[in-house]
Amino acid sequence: MKREDVMNILDWKTKQNNVEVPFFPARVLLQDFTGIPAMVDFAAMREAVKTLGGDPKKVHPACPTDLTVDHSLQIDFNKCAIQNAPNPGGGDLQKAGKLSPLRAQPKKLPCRGQTTCRGSCDSGELGRNSGRFSSQIENTPILCPFHLQPVPEPETVLKNQEVEFGRNRERLQFFKWSSRVFKNVAVIPPGTGMAHQVNLEYLSRVVFEEKDLLFPDSVVGTDSHITMVNGLGILGWGVGGIETEAVMLGLPASLTLPEVVGCELTGSSNPFVTSIDVVLGITKHLRQVGVAGKFVEFFGSGVSQLSIVDRTTIANMCPEYGAILSFFPVDNVTLKHLEHTGFDKAKLKSMETYLKAVKLFRNDQDNSREPEYSQVIQINLNSIVPSVSGPKRPQDRVALTDMKSDFQACLNEKVGFKGFQIAAEKQNDIVSIHYEGSEYKLSHGSVVIAAVISCTNNCNPSVMLAAGLLAKKAVEAGLHVKPYIRTSLSPGSGMVTHYLSSSGVLPYLSKLGFEIVGYGCSTCVGNTAPLSEAVLNAVKQGDLVTCGVLSGNKNFEGRLCDCVRANYLASPPLVVAYAIAGTVNIDFQTEPLGTDATGRNIYLHDIWPSREEVHQIEEEHVVLSMFKALKEKTEMGNKRWNSLEVPDSVLFPWDLKSTYIRCPSFFDKLTKEPVALQPIENAHVLLYLGDSVTTDHISPAGSIARSSPAAKYLTNRGLTPREFNSYGARRGNDAVMTRGTFANIKLFNKFIGKPAPKTVHFPSGQTLDVFEAAELYQKEGIPLIILAGKKYGSGNSRDWAAKGPYLLVILVPGCLLGRHFC
Repeated sequence: MKREDVMNILDWKTKQNNVEVPFFPARVLLQDFTGIPAMVDFAAMREAVKTLGGDPKKVHPACPTDLTVDHSLQIDFNKCAIQNAPNPGGGDLQKAGKLSPLRAQPKKLPCRGQTTCRGSCDSGELGRNSGRFSSQIENTPILCPFHLQPVPEPETVLKNQEVEFGRNRERLQFFKWSSRVFKNVAVIPPGTGMAHQVNLEYLSRVVFEEKDLLFPDSVVGTDSHITMVNGLGILGWGVGGIETEAVMLGLPASLTLPEVVGCELTGSSNPFVTSIDVVLGITKHLRQVGVAGKFVEFFGSGVSQLSIVDRTTIANMCPEYGAILSFFPVDNVTLKHLEHTGFDKAKLKSMETYLKAVKLFRNDQDNSREPEYSQVIQINLNSIVPSVSGPKRPQDRVALTDMKSDFQACLNEKVGFKGFQIAAEKQNDIVSIHYEGSEYKLSHGSVVIAAVISCTNNCNPSVMLAAGLLAKKAVEAGLHVKPYIRTSLSPGSGMVTHYLSSSGVLPYLSKLGFEIVGYGCSTCVGNTAPLSEAVLNAVKQGDLVTCGVLSGNKNFEGRLCDCVRANYLASPPLVVAYAIAGTVNIDFQTEPLGTDATGRNIYLHDIWPSREEVHQIEEEHVVLSMFKALKEKTEMGNKRWNSLEVPDSVLFPWDLKSTYIRCPSFFDKLTKEPVALQPIENAHVLLYLGDSVTTDHISPAGSIARSSPAAKYLTNRGLTPREFNSYGARRGNDAVMTRGTFANIKLFNKFIGKPAPKTVHFPSGQTLDVFEAAELYQKEGIPLIILAGKKYGSGNSRDWAAKGPYLLVILVPGCLLGRHFC
């Protein structure tokens, strides 16, 4: 950092938003979807360095880098029933003897001589005394509730993990090779947990200590949820893959000197309000105020009333209201949390002394010395009410009391962010389906997907325990979830499973269909197993607006499933409640969830757990041992990962037949001296887009449609649709990703006039897939541009959202057109 940069920061009142400043983070965090192209680029750099006569062994990340394999999980099995039996992609591993067949029911383990066992040790049985079964990561045993002896994992987790390793074997081998040959690279294997949650629970230091030098922990990475660590007093935010690679190479992250908005929290929240309600309330307020591109720092008396898990949940949502990050300074609450989670006391004392010396410690007893901010806003926690968000965007918050009327209004509204334009005479249509021998009725608002997933909420024990307690009371009241609803529970880490199990609520969640399917992103990134044919046919027959309800933070239309048009974000207990109700078209205040065995109506308030109940369970079960166990298991890895064989070579041995890992073309024409840019002349417009085209539209991360150019590429290489996997899993192959650019089914190109991954090739007048049109323009030697409106490229996954258009529109050698529109 130069002296000029320091002076600009000191003169922040006049220089904010006007100058760029460099930032050197202490470390980098990658998740596998965006981590694989970064590591593939590093492997390709070695090839390029060798080609130019250099030493490839000198190519290493300069900044410490952690890579968490957490985005490869897909829900192939749930409720211990086979939904699909996919032949794992990337080679027929079963025939090669490298992947054992899927196992049947796990064997029951004996009690190791304990003759006084009062309950079953079979993890698949829900008995009177079996309320403490754990479904941990592979090396964390599930324990018998009475004498703490290991029992098998539920079949669902084992099957999903086995298919995950088989489907992604090539990628996992490449990751393991990378961790061995590159210095400063550590890989957290699959089955451990989500990147942002492992970052919070295991990787975070708060204060770095290197060679007798103390400095604040800070991090950037390729996951929008990196911001979660700001709740722990660690400065961090998500950046694109290109920016991350620059930091890994030792360059600074460059950002415009931002405004810092002080958000004063006052009052205390209503007992019936969950952390996600606080999050969505603050999200809506900050979005209305306008904090895009700004830092937000929380202060005030209300901050001390928020636990660390509350703070990290709030910080995690900051990308949804546009802020770069939302920061909670370290205070006594932070230190107490760190002590409970196993931090060394001497290190904590050193940390406290250092932070106070450099004035980075918040004194919650003295509010008279609050920092000076660019702007101050105030939020009274008493004003926040329970709510959900949807049906198409996370910022469209709806009070729970208004949910029914709001959904009915959405049916009437024109097609848009809040409308579906269903004719009035069709809004009460009902379609009957036959499923598993019974008849059910679907209508507008019917819930067909209900997912308690890892994003945002699972880091917060209070909301997860609330969901479990609600499930327990629901089961005891005789309530149930209709079997055609695709339910799932995907925790952020084994620690979540541990406290759900030890608190006794996990079997009740499983009884309602919320059985653990594995660890990692699943529903949130479009990896939901297909809905049943009966449901799909009914939706098509009645043109029904069916719903998904999830405890994540992404609900863009078509993201969960292209046939589910309305998606709502909700707290975990509300996800369970809506699954029981079977519809979002319900007023919880006046309409019952169902009836008990005597025919008595059961309302939501009858089974909603009190704040005191939740806090008592949280105190009893979220303990030091859980954090220690997660750290131990993270360091140990798991059997499949530990036994995975990888090549021992300086250069990666590229397999020309691989459809997962391919040496990218970025360095094919690399020279020691840069080539001058060429002018853009006589260009055609490839796409004419409107506002709010997100990175999901530009570079989708979900499933590969069978009729897409990427599917044709894979089919021509001998793969079946079951082996396609997802775009996210194939980000290490530039040929797939280029064909997947602008392949989102919800892309609205004004040349076409309707949502479709299509465009017009004007010389011929043909309507083609975007890739095919670009390829045809390239053959004709016509350069291309893209016309787009406001907020083009908002969201995450920015690496291939830049690389894809770059490769599509470089149709004249040396003409870097893509960079002007990414």
